[in-house]
Amino acid sequence: MKVIPLPGSLDYRTIDQLIETSSEAAGAKVLLDARHLRWIDPVGMIGLLSTGLVLREESGSPAALQLPESGEVLSYLSRMGFGEAAKEVFEGSLHLPRRSGGSSDVMLELTRVEQNQDVHRVVESVHDRAGTILSRTLRYPPTAVVQFSVILSEVCQNILEHAEAPGWVAAQTYFWKKRLGREVLVIGVGDVGRGFKGSLEGEYSGRFADRWGDAAALEAAFIHGLTRFPDQGRGHGIQQIRKQVRRWDGAISIRSGTARIADVPDWEELPPLEDGLAPFPGAQITIILPARSLEEVG
Repeated sequence: MKVIPLPGSLDYRTIDQLIETSSEAAGAKVLLDARHLRWIDPVGMIGLLSTGLVLREESGSPAALQLPESGEVLSYLSRMGFGEAAKEVFEGSLHLPRRSGGSSDVMLELTRVEQNQDVHRVVESVHDRAGTILSRTLRYPPTAVVQFSVILSEVCQNILEHAEAPGWVAAQTYFWKKRLGREVLVIGVGDVGRGFKGSLEGEYSGRFADRWGDAAALEAAFIHGLTRFPDQGRGHGIQQIRKQVRRWDGAISIRSGTARIADVPDWEELPPLEDGLAPFPGAQITIILPARSLEEVG
């Protein structure tokens, strides 16, 4: 059995470490060792579940997961509904603390998306919490609730229309004391389906010729708004999400295949485009929305 240790912090900045080490397992039986995990966010949880699915597909049997030793992390995983999702991915029983009644800072617990009804249920379930968190925590105007609902619907719909495989979505607020000095809302969405290259290949690979690949596919959708749907108004969600996130001074990044594309403000340092990453199926989307400063509000 190959033991793969998780980094001490698992989020959008460190998920590549897990993906890269997991890609070296080469179909072996794997134990994901999370004993020393001290921090995980929605992107990390979805990345961990996605990695588990990929390892199961490659080896023909589910990977084992050794849970964190930190009681705080275990409690958080339980509160976010990680146990319910993980039992469908990993080997054996995962004994997490009993799930509590939730918390006001959790906008959306880990939720599986595999059909249109799931998208509608996600948007409906977060409506009240979204209004409270966006207005009180992030200081966004009341109109932001509708715009946020559109974003949430579009990123979930991306799983159904482009991945053609199940995925997950989760959202949580945090206070980034050192990095930004403000509250932020972190939204994670992920699947292990076809990815952007597989979704757009039939329609656009010839146009890009030798340039066609994961990076070119992400540029096509993210920057140019190209879509595999001929219907006007369909498939342009990613480009519209990018524009709205930018209006809120937020960050958005998409990792698909061997590439990642990002649109980030001054407070983030992600490069606009990375290629040659360890291969990983599907797409992993990260959206970070910061609170408005008192000066912006006033």
